[in-house]
Amino acid sequence: MHLSLLAHVLYCFPSLIVTGLVGVRCCITMTREMYLLFTVYHFLLSDICEQILNTHTNTHKHPHTYTHTLVHLLFVCFSFSLQARIKTAQRRVVMASLYLGTGQLEQELVDCMEEALQRSQDNIHAPDLKVNILLDYTRGSRGQINSRTMLLPLLQRFTSQMRVSLYHTPDLRGLLRLLVPQRFNETIGVQHIKVYLFDDSVIISGANLSDSYFTNRQDRYVLLENCREVADFFSDLVEAVGDISLQLQPDDSVTMLEGMVHPYKGNRQDFSVVARKRIMEVVNAAHVRQQLMSQPEDSEDEGMSEGEDDTWVFPLVQMKPLGIQVDEQVTQRLLTDAGPDSTVFLTSGYFNLTRAYMRLVLGAGASYRILTASPEVNGFFGAKGVAGAIPAAYIHIARQFYNQVCRLGQQERVHLHEYHRSQWTFHAKGLWYYLQGQDRPCLTLIGSPNFGYRSVHRDLEAQIAIVTENEELQSQLQEEQETLYRRSTEVSGSTFEQPDRHVQLWVKLVTPLIKNFF
Repeated sequence: MHLSLLAHVLYCFPSLIVTGLVGVRCCITMTREMYLLFTVYHFLLSDICEQILNTHTNTHKHPHTYTHTLVHLLFVCFSFSLQARIKTAQRRVVMASLYLGTGQLEQELVDCMEEALQRSQDNIHAPDLKVNILLDYTRGSRGQINSRTMLLPLLQRFTSQMRVSLYHTPDLRGLLRLLVPQRFNETIGVQHIKVYLFDDSVIISGANLSDSYFTNRQDRYVLLENCREVADFFSDLVEAVGDISLQLQPDDSVTMLEGMVHPYKGNRQDFSVVARKRIMEVVNAAHVRQQLMSQPEDSEDEGMSEGEDDTWVFPLVQMKPLGIQVDEQVTQRLLTDAGPDSTVFLTSGYFNLTRAYMRLVLGAGASYRILTASPEVNGFFGAKGVAGAIPAAYIHIARQFYNQVCRLGQQERVHLHEYHRSQWTFHAKGLWYYLQGQDRPCLTLIGSPNFGYRSVHRDLEAQIAIVTENEELQSQLQEEQETLYRRSTEVSGSTFEQPDRHVQLWVKLVTPLIKNFF
C-alpha cells in the first residue's frame, strides 16, 4: 500500500507528537456501541512519518524490543465495560467526559468506583488506587442533582485518592456569565474530551457518562489494550487540564490550585498563557520520550521481524481557546490532500461543518459520503423550549449544504446520508479514509470532535488518528463504517420536501446567528 499521502499530511506537523503503535494484531466486535478492539505489541516513539514512508518497502528496521499483549474481545455494552475495567484497575482510573449523568446506571458506575477504592484501601500490600475525573463545570453543575452531587460522597470518603476537576471556559465571564442561564451557558464553551483510562488501557470515544450512551445512543469506541505510553499521554493530558480547572472540594465548593489563574475571575489572556504552558508541558514531554526511544540500540528485536510494523496511532488535541489547534490543522490537511478517486466517509451527529471544512469538501477531488442524524435520531429531538427547534436548524443547514452541492454540480462526488434507527439517537463522529484503488480504509479518526464551529473554536477536544496497513484491522474498520451506513438513506432533493422536514421561517432566520453555538 502506498502511504506517501498520509506521511505527507503528518510530516507537515512536527508538533503531532504522540505516536506509533507497531506490530498490531487486531479484532473487532460489532455491539450496539460498536467497539473497535485491538491489541498492541509495543508502543514505539520514533519518526512516524519515516516509518510510513519506508514500511511498504520493507527496508526500515526498528531497533526496539517488543512486548506481546494478548488479544481481548468484548461482547458487552459500554457501561459494563467501564465497570469491569474499574473493578480490575490497580493503579489508576482516569475519566474525562462532558458530564456524569444522575440516573441509576450512572449511580452503579459510582458505586463501582467506591468498591474499587475501598478494596484498594483494604489491600495494604498494593499501592492506593487513584481516581482522577475531569468534567465540564457548567454541564456538571446543572440542576440541584448533578455530576458534582453524584461524586461528592466519593470525594468525602476517599479524599486522598480522589480528584474531581471541573473545567470552566475562560470565555464565560463577567456580565455574560451573570446573564446567560444554565444549559444555555454551555454554548459558550465546554470540556468535551472523552477519555476512559484504566491502568494502561484506554477507551477513546465520543460518548459521555450518561444512561443514553449506556443503552440506546449510537456512538463509536476504540480500546487500546495494555498500551502504557498512550495511557500515560492521555493521563498526563487529563491531569494538565485538571490543573487549570476548578477543584471540587468535599463541601461542594470549588477552588483553584495555587499558582493557577482563575478562568473567569482572573485575566483572560493570563489564563490562556498559563493554561497553554501547562498543556504544552505534556506535549513537550512526549517529544522528549519520543526522541529518547528512537535512539538506536544494539539489542535485536524480540519476536518481531521487519515489515511487521503496520499500524500507528496519533493523538490529536484541539483547544483553540488556549491557542492549541493540532487537530484542526491535521484535519484540514487531510481534507486538502485527499486526492481524486480516494473516498472519505465522514460522520457527525451534528452536521454543521465549519466554513473551512465545507470549502475543502466542496473543492477537493476526493469523493465524500457524509453521514449525519435524521431529525428523529437527533439528540435534541422532542426537547422542550427553544432546544426543540435545534433539529429543524440542522435540517436547514443540511438543505443549504445539499443545495450548494447541487449548484456546484458535485452530486456525483459528494453524497449526504441520514442515519435512522427506531428509539435510538445518533452521536457517532469521525471519518474513514480510503486511498485510491483500495476497498478498505487505511485511516480513521475517532474521538470527541464533531467537525463544527464549536469543536474547532470553543470546546476542548481530543481524538486519535489510526493509520494502518494491517489488512485485518482495515477490514474491521470497513465493517464498522458499513454497519453505520447500512442504517442510513441517501439525501435527495425530495428529502427536504417531506412534511417532517418543514422548517419554520423564524428558525431559518435565527439559524445563521446561532449556528456557531451548537
